[in-house]
Amino acid sequence: MGKITASRTSLKPDPRFNSLLASKFINCLMYDGKKTTAQGVFYNALTEIGEKVKDRPAIEVFEQAIENVKPYIEVRSKRVGGASYQVPMQVNRARQQSLAFRWILAAVRDKKGRAMHLKLSDELLAAYRKEGVAITKRENTHRMADANKAFAHFAW
Repeated sequence: MGKITASRTSLKPDPRFNSLLASKFINCLMYDGKKTTAQGVFYNALTEIGEKVKDRPAIEVFEQAIENVKPYIEVRSKRVGGASYQVPMQVNRARQQSLAFRWILAAVRDKKGRAMHLKLSDELLAAYRKEGVAITKRENTHRMADANKAFAHFAW
């Protein structure tokens, strides 16, 4: 995972929807610098979504899906006097977004045996409806934070 890029500064909106979020997502989706392929997968997925959701534009469904997956609080390990505590902490905005992307893509990549754009459109629709693997992951993260509320005083 150790790729550090300053894509925030040089990020251009994607060609079809003129959306920075979509552009960033396409970059996260991309393997081996194959951006055209990643764009193809993303746009096909949104086309699929467009066919299933009639009342809203597909790009809005995508944005709402990302919004639904974003975690607000997570646990981080904190060493205090020889013991490690799981301390609940607020998640900053950039990390919320990257976690949401990562969870959705992980969920999609775990499913086997279908075209990528179909799996992606399914997961995004599920997230839009507040269900699916990525949402489960978020719920678990929130649950962990809740369970460890007792250690919140270690957060500084």
